[in-house]
Amino acid sequence: MGLLDILLGRTKPVAPDLDRLFGLPSAAITLEAATGFVPTGSGAVCFATVEGAVFEQTHREVQALLDADAERDGPPVRLTRDDYGYSWLVSERTPDQLPQLVNDLHAVNSSMEVNGFGPQLLCSLAGFRNPAEDRALALVYLYKRGTFYPFAPLPGEAQRRDNALELRVRATLGNDLRLEEDLTRWFPVWGAPGL
Repeated sequence: MGLLDILLGRTKPVAPDLDRLFGLPSAAITLEAATGFVPTGSGAVCFATVEGAVFEQTHREVQALLDADAERDGPPVRLTRDDYGYSWLVSERTPDQLPQLVNDLHAVNSSMEVNGFGPQLLCSLAGFRNPAEDRALALVYLYKRGTFYPFAPLPGEAQRRDNALELRVRATLGNDLRLEEDLTRWFPVWGAPGL
């Protein structure tokens, strides 16, 4: 990083470290003990919508790879598009299969990266729910930052989030995951599949 970068406030981009996703199962144990949130078995990878034959081939390969998993229960991996124009590759597992869900998310990210679609990758998330309070929570991995952050939409509220819960989760998981320090990067993922 040069003097001009420092003066202009530019920072060196962090290289994505997809292996950080493998910290989610141990973080889930901490999260459940401290807050009552348990995995839902749902997860998704978000990316800027890509068109073309190469992407379609990559999507088919990823889907075939994940759908061939003999342990998979539930619907196959599916591709959806949200109201904001982003694409999501969604994986559904049983709630006790968080390690397998993490493998799915890692495989999707890795396949897209290897096939040249790394710049389109935005984030991955794993869904959690507190059954006693009927509350949803996502642990979101920012691909380009290599960090996680919690996202907690308020139930029944139109696009409002529970900032106090998000900060409590951050304090709880500080030793388990590399959390995003810059709160302005805790982007809302309204209506994300898997949440």
